[in-house]
Amino acid sequence: MGVAAALVTKLVNVRYLSGFTGSNAALLVAADGDDRLATDGRYTEQAAAESPDLRVVVARQCAVALVESMGTDGPLAFEAQDVSVEAHDGLMASAPPSVELVRLGHLVEELRRVKDDDELALLREACAIGDRALAELLPWLRPGRTEREVGRRLEDLMLDHGGDGRAFDTIVATGPHSSIPHHQPTDRPLARGDLLKLDFGSLYRGYHADMTRTVVLGEPADWQRDLYALVARSQAAGRAAVAVGAAESAVDRAAREVVEEAGLGESFPHGLGHGVGLEIHESPLLAASSTGTLALGIPLTIEPGVYLPGRGGVRIEDTVVVTAGEPELLTTTTKELLVVG
Repeated sequence: MGVAAALVTKLVNVRYLSGFTGSNAALLVAADGDDRLATDGRYTEQAAAESPDLRVVVARQCAVALVESMGTDGPLAFEAQDVSVEAHDGLMASAPPSVELVRLGHLVEELRRVKDDDELALLREACAIGDRALAELLPWLRPGRTEREVGRRLEDLMLDHGGDGRAFDTIVATGPHSSIPHHQPTDRPLARGDLLKLDFGSLYRGYHADMTRTVVLGEPADWQRDLYALVARSQAAGRAAVAVGAAESAVDRAAREVVEEAGLGESFPHGLGHGVGLEIHESPLLAASSTGTLALGIPLTIEPGVYLPGRGGVRIEDTVVVTAGEPELLTTTTKELLVVG
């Protein structure tokens, strides 16, 4: 970019570049190699352990301290998407007159799209934890359990199986609630004949898993079987379209066409999927408006859903990794329609 340095303030990007996991930090990546990490006095020992090759500046206002410590003139790139107007004013006031602030853009996020072998290993384990937790949850499900109870039980099981916490707010949606894509669990009890949608994931060493399975309590009705089969075909088409060099929009299109041909295109209201990693939603986004292409080593979700208000909905979601051949499947729980309870 021809800048003297880049100021990284988004904490997940600081972690990605430096290894530091504290809650207050900023990182200065300098063109001359004089990189430094700023954090406050609570984290001096942690910074030394996690980022031993970086000079550490101890300050409460991390970004301001790094700007004030710059020893070179020239443009300074900053993460405008992460800096408030007030914080920007503070940076302007602290910068030497010879330093011009320019936008860094999403360059670090673009680096994060492709995962290395160590990152993929962590994602595999995060997804495996979810698979193990779900396998233990399914025999426990029965009519009368509430959505909240199911959510708490699933999250406890992910901890029992080695997770560090939940990757995002667990979605448990039963009966007519299953037609709400991002329903929050309530005290509604599960009932025989309900579709039950479970969207969840484990956090493991900073990396986020994501999976959705929809099951039915008791013998499914014909319309439930038909709806599930439609979403399963859509999901399979989306997975099959994942390849090195594939247009992100084309992957979305492959899955969406299946639903549209069934006359239910308007009932699939969200994008097909998204990247995962240190955040639950990362680049790329699989949607009709996407303009990028897939590359080797990108993990992403494939999660079509069809939702019929007042009746129920089905979503089937896997986390996969782009490989030189077929995508690697990280979430391995069966996608056959499961009858529980």
